[in-house]
Amino acid sequence: MTAADVPSPRWPVRPEPGEAVPAEFGMSAYCVADPAQRAPDRDALVVVHGAGDDSRWTFAQVDDTVRAVAAGLLGLGLDPGDRVLLRMGNRAEFPFVFFGAIAAGLVAVPTSSQLTPAEAASLLADSGARAVALDPDLELAVSQGVSVVTPDDITRWVAGRERAGHDIGDPDRPSFITYTSGTTGRPKGVVHAHRSAWGRRPMYRGWYGLDEGDVMLHAGALNWTYTLGVGLTDPWANAATAIVHDGRRDGQVWPRIVQSHQATHFAAVPGVYRHLLRHGDPSAWDLSSLRASLVAGEALPSALWQEWTETTGVPLHESLGMSEISTFVSAGPEVPVRAGSPGKAQPGRRIAVLDPDLLDDPTPLPRNEIGRLAVHRSDPGLMLGYWRRSEESAEVMRGEWFVTSDLAELDEDGYLTYHGRSDDVMNAMGYRVSPVEVEDALAGTLGVAEVAVTSLDVGDGASVICAWVVPTDATADPEVLRDEVIERAMERLAPYKRPREVRLVDALPRTANGKVVRRDLPESSPGGGERADE
Repeated sequence: MTAADVPSPRWPVRPEPGEAVPAEFGMSAYCVADPAQRAPDRDALVVVHGAGDDSRWTFAQVDDTVRAVAAGLLGLGLDPGDRVLLRMGNRAEFPFVFFGAIAAGLVAVPTSSQLTPAEAASLLADSGARAVALDPDLELAVSQGVSVVTPDDITRWVAGRERAGHDIGDPDRPSFITYTSGTTGRPKGVVHAHRSAWGRRPMYRGWYGLDEGDVMLHAGALNWTYTLGVGLTDPWANAATAIVHDGRRDGQVWPRIVQSHQATHFAAVPGVYRHLLRHGDPSAWDLSSLRASLVAGEALPSALWQEWTETTGVPLHESLGMSEISTFVSAGPEVPVRAGSPGKAQPGRRIAVLDPDLLDDPTPLPRNEIGRLAVHRSDPGLMLGYWRRSEESAEVMRGEWFVTSDLAELDEDGYLTYHGRSDDVMNAMGYRVSPVEVEDALAGTLGVAEVAVTSLDVGDGASVICAWVVPTDATADPEVLRDEVIERAMERLAPYKRPREVRLVDALPRTANGKVVRRDLPESSPGGGERADE
């Protein structure tokens, strides 16, 4: 089969609110084959290795490569539904194997290249994958009966003549599994259906303002669901160019790529924007091509949003999402930003805030009350469930709702206020306090680059709120900075929400993709520490 044999686009790309999922659907056909028909010669993927050193694939070339990989995987004797684990870095082979597996009717299992060999082996065993796409620079012990695919194999398949078609069928059949951290600390697989790509359509207008021919630059690694979705799946479905970077990162690489490749959209976590502002010279950047910058992954402090937009003039659209359903609440070109809120439910999405004490009979709370955030189970972007964890799947699927661990409230206009995860909520003097609320209030304190808030055990069964602060100046006087934090807390927070301890640290613990990990901050205070009330 040649590119000319690929059928004309099957599905319109412009979404309508509440549109039904097609009776037959294929994720790879939607994201790869259809745009190859609309714009065969347009750049689909650009991998930036360094200054002036890029690798490029057009949509026609991506389609041909994906179908070659699909044929190669099927040639290994894999059966429909078999899992293919990806243990690769930020290289072009990653999306080719990801979509090649899906095109072949297999289930892709992307994993982080930052995992240790033991961690990766645990995911391999849990997923039961029968094949592994393995980067030669990464280690992984593979048991007998599991096929290993290398970049050389992919090159050989592409050079050969075998090409598979794109698997199309029941939109509810599994297409990929991503692993996410759970409250138990043991990663759990989130199973997504082919329809998940269709379920992302409300984001095109509701968050990005994405059009055919746009150029999306994502700062994350390809294995992350944020990057796979925002940086690859959605641009390709819209026949827009996806740019990823696999070279050295000096902190200012992103403005250079925006300028050199005329990116229309830039996506990252809050920490990337903070770093750019703290360690760069915005006056030297040419961001004139950017229509929007996008932020997700963790809550965006209002002070950071204000500083970015005022300094660069580029809109910064926040969103709220999760591995189980991608992003579903956002600001965007048609949803004005409201301070302290990630936005509204995107068009066609149904969300609610449920009474946490009545989850056996889910009951939406009135406006302006805090409860458990939930998404209606009819949303096509919602996961099928957790891989081989039926009890945990049942725990979150309650009646008509998928119930998250996030605490939130909705106001009269539909804007959501995020109050952190229910398992992150602190107990301070008998009051339940959201760390996100305290962090947002402290962000922008003079001399503070970053801040995270946790509950700290100070002994004798007592705990206090502690602010872990990264100073903008490593030589800052700790007492002066502590006083600044306490003063700002007194200005912005009720007494029971204020930190009673302030600790200076060189950096906050983060995941490989830049998310703050509060649980990795110390849980107890040696010797009681410095107390704000002493």
